Amino acid sequence: MKVILLDYVYKHGVAGEVIDVADGFARNYLIPKKLAVQATETELKRAKKLREQAAAKRAMLEDRMNEIARQIDGVELIFGRRAASTGKLFGSVTSQDIADELLEKTGIDINRRRVSQQGVREIGTHEVTVRLGNEIAPVLRVTVVREDEMEEFLAQREAGGDAPAEGAETATADEPVAETVVEQAQEMAADAAASVASAVESAVETVTDTVQSAASAVADAVSGDDSAVSAEEQDDDTADKA
Repeated sequence: MKVILLDYVYKHGVAGEVIDVADGFARNYLIPKKLAVQATETELKRAKKLREQAAAKRAMLEDRMNEIARQIDGVELIFGRRAASTGKLFGSVTSQDIADELLEKTGIDINRRRVSQQGVREIGTHEVTVRLGNEIAPVLRVTVVREDEMEEFLAQREAGGDAPAEGAETATADEPVAETVVEQAQEMAADAAASVASAVESAVETVTDTVQSAASAVADAVSGDDSAVSAEEQDDDTADKA
């Protein structure tokens, strides 16, 4: 039986295609599940008309996407964010932030999922692609400056001065903030361990000195007793001789 597919059917075709299938497959599966209709003359004419309408809509959509691409390509979006001395942001500029700022600046509303980059996480200027179609991909310039420098940055821009976003300064910072924090924690732990070891060593020395002093005192006491006993024995011997 010849049928017109209304949807994608695995290993058979996509919507709009006219294919030949077994009668049982068409009557028991494709047609009941509304995946296809029998390719009668009426349905064939209808399918042709639908394909023409779909092609026209695709062409209109492509023209619209190309026009949007021309309007937003090269547009700069500026964000102020808090950041560490390394240039790493405390958070990020998200794809939704970019879409919202683009809407405010140009009046063009795009879905955040069309923004290729998941999030900007560093101070500086970044190129962010917007996917509008298979071969339509305008590029935005997303500039992120420190929050407390935002006012000065915008003032310089309005005055026509060159106000580049921080870049060279952050390029020298090779270590991520997280790694720096870990290293600082490790250094603090090492210092603490050294302090504990020093305290233990000092305590051991104190105890050792105390024990040695006590032992010396006992030895002196025993020596004194022995001297007294010897003196008494000498006195006794003298008395006996007398």
